Amino acid sequence: MTAQTRQPATKICALLSDVDGSLVSDDKKLTADAKSAVARLHENGIIFSLISSRPPRGLRKLIETLEISAPVAGFNGGALTGPDLTPIAEHVLPPQTARRAIALLDAHKVEVWIFSGADWLVRDLGGAYVGLEQRTVEFPPTRVDAFEWAFESSAKIVGVSEDFKLLDHCEEELRAALGTQASVSRSQAYYLDITHPLANKGDAMSEIAKLLGAPAAEIAVIGDGANDVAMFERSGLAIAMGNAAPQVQARADFVTASNRDNGFAKAVERFILNRVGDGPAGERQ
Repeated sequence: MTAQTRQPATKICALLSDVDGSLVSDDKKLTADAKSAVARLHENGIIFSLISSRPPRGLRKLIETLEISAPVAGFNGGALTGPDLTPIAEHVLPPQTARRAIALLDAHKVEVWIFSGADWLVRDLGGAYVGLEQRTVEFPPTRVDAFEWAFESSAKIVGVSEDFKLLDHCEEELRAALGTQASVSRSQAYYLDITHPLANKGDAMSEIAKLLGAPAAEIAVIGDGANDVAMFERSGLAIAMGNAAPQVQARADFVTASNRDNGFAKAVERFILNRVGDGPAGERQ
């Protein structure tokens, strides 16, 4: 899908948003403008919800602050819950796939995290980006010596590294090795997510659309990462953040400002609330 091969929807009933790099700022804050934009969506009868690589537990504060009443998706779609975090559907990795993914990451000396149930498991509490993730999801990790006991319930495995080129290589290798057994994508330059094949943002968008009783053609999505392209492809209208990589922006219908410049709020005003008529919403930024 590219912006040149289809006509973006002119009727929008829902907006599904990525969180980190899109809805929130780099310091993981929800700006006053973003809050106001979501309030305007509610006022105009447009459903708002989240599809994130975060665990559902890490979405709780956003759900409450933004008064979200629709289902949300965590783990890139690996866990679908109600707004009260009551489970609706869960897709966990097959144990043998989890074991193989971790073995490949370990071979490259990439730090490994596992999200299992409500737990975030690490082998090194002082590892790279642990502090950042704790501030993001707002709960601490649990240190373990080994992961074997979690192989039966791994919703998401994350390869973490400050060496982004190494993660590029790992991403290619894991996709080739795991094939259809897993979904492998980057949620950030420093995070490589491995989830169940159905735990991707495209399938998550489709599942939320069914739960809402809404046609996918009337759902808009917004995101900044390579893992967001899957939901771009199934949506009626796709918006990329200005901080997204060029290849991600190329797959969207519109590009807004960056998350450092209130890009989410600007996108709501320009591309969602103004979908009718020939005004700014008809232009590609």
